[in-house]
Amino acid sequence: MFYWLIDFAGTIPVFNVFRYITFRTGGAMVTAALFVFLFGPWIIDNLRLRQGKGQPIRTDGPQTHLKKGGTPTMGGLMILSGLVVSTVLWANPLNPYVWIVLAVTLGFGFIGFYDDYLKVTKQTHGGFAGRTRLLLEALIALAACFALVRLGREPLSSSLVIPFFKDVVVNLGWFFIIFGALVMVGAGNAVNLTDGLDGLAIVPVMIASASFGMIAYLVGNAVFSDYLQINYVAGTGELAVLCGAVLGAGLGFLWFNAPPASIFMGDTGSLALGGMLGSIAVAVKHEIVLAVIGGLFVLEAVSVIVQVTSFKLTGKRVFRMAPIHHHFEQKGWTEPQIVIRFWIISVMLALVGLSTLKLR
Repeated sequence: MFYWLIDFAGTIPVFNVFRYITFRTGGAMVTAALFVFLFGPWIIDNLRLRQGKGQPIRTDGPQTHLKKGGTPTMGGLMILSGLVVSTVLWANPLNPYVWIVLAVTLGFGFIGFYDDYLKVTKQTHGGFAGRTRLLLEALIALAACFALVRLGREPLSSSLVIPFFKDVVVNLGWFFIIFGALVMVGAGNAVNLTDGLDGLAIVPVMIASASFGMIAYLVGNAVFSDYLQINYVAGTGELAVLCGAVLGAGLGFLWFNAPPASIFMGDTGSLALGGMLGSIAVAVKHEIVLAVIGGLFVLEAVSVIVQVTSFKLTGKRVFRMAPIHHHFEQKGWTEPQIVIRFWIISVMLALVGLSTLKLR
């Protein structure tokens, strides 16, 4: 909405600042943070009132988690509301990339919301049927990937770009739609698996969002992309504004999610934010870099896959408990130790991922 103020720049020169993505990214960050700070307590009080017992705590998990009983979930509503309001206010409303990514984010968020709703109302850990949930996620992701391929410039829009190399591009054709959908669904569920400790998921999501905000800005700028010798994708620079909104909303949420958490993110937030990161990675042609920057999410997901596969094939568990953050809990690490150390890993992986922009 604010973007349209540039129409008055001729008579009011100060409005010219709304032309710059960097300015609007900063504005989106501040707006989202203030929105969550101001409305966060009201949202938490209403969720606590409506949910009663809150999110059910697993009795077979770490015993330290039992004291978290009664904490409300669906905190993702705080993040998504701040994200949407801020993005609508500060992003270019005519940019299709913004709306595609928002559609994936809200679509995955609705699936996560229904899953949280079932868990709270039935006081069970089962939630949404796994296959049905994955099918719905896949349909949303396939539709988004189809739109991104049609929107982009052929053959790049249907190609996989290999980082660290200048001209290594693999044209997947229409199979890219399936590949891109797998990236989105995989990212959504990987972040969902990471969300198991207070503050564990939101900070790595913020780090990844900040990294992809920078990537989106550079990829969407013809001058910078040419200098860095990365593939230019016109229009994707506007996604930096959305990433800024995520960063601001995440900061606001972390205020309430810091140990001991007043609210949990729930599948509402984790699934939505993971899907958002996946869709941005596909849009800016940095799918492989997402696996590096989001390496912590990959590690969490792989630990579950390894655990389940090993138990089914051999009857033995590789980890004391999966996802892997619970393994370290069982080994005696305190929750703050795990969370802060995983944050450090996320920062290091983000630096490695960003280095691919120059090392070509």
